[in-house]
Amino acid sequence: MSLGHEVEITGIRKIFGRGDATMVALDDVSLTVEPGEFVSVIGPSGCGKSTLLKVVAGLYDADGGSVSIGGQSVKAATRKKLVGLVPQAPALLPWKSVRDNVRLPLTINPRANAGRSLRDPDDLLTSFGLGHALEKFPKQLSGGMQQRVAIARAFSFDPDILLMDEPFSALDEINRDQQRLGLLDFWQSHRKSVMFVTHSVPEAIVLSDRIVLMAAHPGRIAEIIPVDLPRPRTEDAYASDAFRDLEGYVRRRLRAVMEEATHVR
Repeated sequence: MSLGHEVEITGIRKIFGRGDATMVALDDVSLTVEPGEFVSVIGPSGCGKSTLLKVVAGLYDADGGSVSIGGQSVKAATRKKLVGLVPQAPALLPWKSVRDNVRLPLTINPRANAGRSLRDPDDLLTSFGLGHALEKFPKQLSGGMQQRVAIARAFSFDPDILLMDEPFSALDEINRDQQRLGLLDFWQSHRKSVMFVTHSVPEAIVLSDRIVLMAAHPGRIAEIIPVDLPRPRTEDAYASDAFRDLEGYVRRRLRAVMEEATHVR
């Protein structure tokens, strides 16, 4: 099982607007995501979490700094299908079946699939608990099931890094917890590199090897917090003293950067 390539983010700067309306969204952001590592990015609204993810995905061009994936530029990495993206909304094609939505990345730029460990859509969907829904259409699925299809689609072409932008934010807490534990179980079996944006402290802790805490105005890394909980993790991790202690620490640090952002405005 390949763990993919290292992601190197160096001195990223991103500016929106012009003149008096200029806003520095990211300033001198540097981070390395190791092969097979799960990194969550958390922070107050407006700190640039999603912007950073979009720069790594190649959806935004940086105004300074660089991103490399396995030593290649973002453009080269995306052209070679080394990057998978799961947005907040599932973005499924409503006229295609669940199976065909997951199969879609396999049909786009097929030349880039040469030598890759492509996953069978049926097997992949079954592993996500959707084996019964292969022929259904997105409108026939719940929000949580649609998001699982989107995640399966991102895994289908075996990317080296998976970028996830608050994929469970629209779900209720019970459904959200089911989805995150399902993702955790699947990831622990496949161990791809993941950058995961979230507002949820427990979600960041239960999923991650490290938590990147960002501050706002301008967006920057305030602290990188290691998550020293044993793997594989299950629902029982929430009840451990180590989990509760770490949750308390992350919440205190998050409050501190939020208060700092309020004073800067």
